[in-house]
Amino acid sequence: METSIRTAPVLQVPVEPDADQARDWLQSELSKPEYQEAQPGLLERALTAVLEWLADVVSGIQGVGASTGVLLLGLGALLLLALAVLIIRPRLNARRRPDGVFDDAETGQDAVSHRALAEEALRAGDWDRSLAERLRAILRSAEERVILDPRPGRTAHEAGASLSAVFPAAAEEILWLSRRFDEVRYGGGQAAEQDARRAGELDARLLGSSPAAPQRTAQPSLAVPK
Repeated sequence: METSIRTAPVLQVPVEPDADQARDWLQSELSKPEYQEAQPGLLERALTAVLEWLADVVSGIQGVGASTGVLLLGLGALLLLALAVLIIRPRLNARRRPDGVFDDAETGQDAVSHRALAEEALRAGDWDRSLAERLRAILRSAEERVILDPRPGRTAHEAGASLSAVFPAAAEEILWLSRRFDEVRYGGGQAAEQDARRAGELDARLLGSSPAAPQRTAQPSLAVPK
């Protein structure tokens, strides 16, 4: 009879950083560009507080066993590092450049399709989706009417600036819609029914409007010598 011998899995020994190594880990993580870009003031305060805490711990573990003190110090530093990441990381997305008005799956849809989606969302009570689809319909319509050149990745802010320039009479409403789009899509805001209906009214208004003629800069006249 053959006897199979199973070997027990090898367990990895957890790393126990010393005080200097734990501090270096924390400084290295928080010095990454994404954290500095997220919140420079918060980063500096967090790093200063952590370094002060590490100094206090180092001075306070003299009466504790060496291995126990190092373990506590390392675990504490890693815990603070995790907390710092949790505090700062949510701010990273907020500082990133917003995505374009159109999602990848919507780049091929025409203005009529976006209007239909906006109406469907309005009937379903999905004000956020209805408002977003209205801006997409307005932007796509302007591209189809050759008022704006199609440009992938155009943000709501950029769309609002371009549209308000060619429809100056509706500039206030256009800029309002572009801001509400960003607030709802990226800022955690929520649209109300009146927002969705207001966006629909703007869409209808622009659809029946002609773009303003581009302003021409007057050329200085040359004086003819007598």
